Amino acid sequence: MPIIPDGTRFVLPPEWEWRESLKHNIQEVFSTWGYQAVQTPALEVHDPSHPLSDRAFKLVDRDGMVLALRSEYTTAVGKLIRTDLSSHPFPIRLQYAGSLWLRSMSSELGRMREFTQVGVELVGVSSPRADAELIMMALDALDRLGVRYELELGHPGFVHSVLEETGLPEESLNVLHNIIDRKATPELRAELEKQGITGPLEERILRLPDLYGGTEILDEALTIAGNDTAREALGHVREVVELTGRADHLLDLGMSRRYSYYSGLTFRAYTPDFGLPLLGGGRYDAGIPGAGFAIGLERVMAALGSPPGRTEPQAIAMDFASAQRARQDGYRTEFSLETTLEATLRYARERGISRVYTPDGVTMVE
Repeated sequence: MPIIPDGTRFVLPPEWEWRESLKHNIQEVFSTWGYQAVQTPALEVHDPSHPLSDRAFKLVDRDGMVLALRSEYTTAVGKLIRTDLSSHPFPIRLQYAGSLWLRSMSSELGRMREFTQVGVELVGVSSPRADAELIMMALDALDRLGVRYELELGHPGFVHSVLEETGLPEESLNVLHNIIDRKATPELRAELEKQGITGPLEERILRLPDLYGGTEILDEALTIAGNDTAREALGHVREVVELTGRADHLLDLGMSRRYSYYSGLTFRAYTPDFGLPLLGGGRYDAGIPGAGFAIGLERVMAALGSPPGRTEPQAIAMDFASAQRARQDGYRTEFSLETTLEATLRYARERGISRVYTPDGVTMVE
């Protein structure tokens, strides 16, 4: 029997300090943008309609109620807003940080079933300015972390508007969304033929996975848009890009729906030589318009590499007054559990501690 469940892990001191430092830096950026921190329960009432219901950890309490461990934050924050903040004026800017759990996470780093996200939600507004705010804040956070990145923008609403021209039921459209998102053009062609979609509409749909590049892709996408809704989606993307003032955005207009609640502009940030997105988010409308994004903390750590340095104590003190003096001098300081200077020096030498504080002064460890 394993000591801990598969997909979970112990976090040792150097990594823990590094992780908390990264999390703090992200949260500090969010705070400077006016986002207030909230916490949602790790245990939720199970909702079969939840987008990740099939992959959530479930349990039954003593009253027979089915509960689930929190598997993502967007719906949890939405519940918070509809209850405790129902009378709060819009827009509402919130940030969160914490653990999430999934029974299976094939695309998550190392198939982890417990992982950490730090993110934000901007609720009650649906303008291009709101989407541009989130994108610029996301880039601000990644800059603060010191990670190289490329940002990809998409709009599943554009893809969906084109697919709706097929007249297929929602279940069939979801199959097409999944194929398009994976850029599996041969599979897409086979599925369209299976569904009896031929002619000009088939050719337009087959071009969706290839809509990837700079802002010039917007003009090509306009030749695929066959209705006002699709054209409005492209106009929204163009306005957001112009508002950010960044010419280095990559557009992936074949970016389809990873989660069912994303319907508007979506974005992901990647770093070179790392296959998973560090950050992802988008716009949704579950009765109240909103948008948000989350940074995967374990993914950022893997992309950055090893922790910047070890953080063991730099000093050890023989008494509490000396320990306080050492800390005032700026050293991380242990209190010696030994009763003699000789034993304390031996302990310090074994642990790589460079100085011993005593009532008489400081003894350097040789």
